[in-house]
Amino acid sequence: MTGIVVVIMGVTGCGKSTVGTQLAAVNGGCFIEGDDFHTQENKLKMAEGIPLTDADRLPWLQALSAAATAEAMKNQLVVVACSALARRYRDVLRREVGATVRFVHLAIPREDIERRLASRANHFAGSSLLDSQYAVLEVPEATTEPDATVVFVAEAMAVADVLASLACVSTCV
Repeated sequence: MTGIVVVIMGVTGCGKSTVGTQLAAVNGGCFIEGDDFHTQENKLKMAEGIPLTDADRLPWLQALSAAATAEAMKNQLVVVACSALARRYRDVLRREVGATVRFVHLAIPREDIERRLASRANHFAGSSLLDSQYAVLEVPEATTEPDATVVFVAEAMAVADVLASLACVSTCV
């Protein structure tokens, strides 16, 4: 039996990795950092403030899907940090992952993201990518993507509070 894959999604700096690692830990799951599956070329482009194209993203999404599928064969819960900004990217994950997939979009005010990115060091994706990420972002809507949940996160919100607000935690694990 395969497990469930929960994709924590959103723009750079929204807290995908922080929330994802905690969600996996609290529920005895496995965490996959989507950034680890970017090619070196993609990381260099983003470090230079050059947005990725769909052609850049497809191999990344496919590699990430393969890793999530492999982990879902061994674990009841796999949590993946992945921007998954556009529906077409989420559709790739839905199609390619060999398990049930749920999405959690961390929606945070842009000003809060900018503050976070200004204080973040040693990460290839910086504030220069925000405009392009917001331009690509398609916030999931319940009527067209019932497997997605949008969580509105306040800057001062603790990770535990974010986790508590995730309805899918109690129903999909």
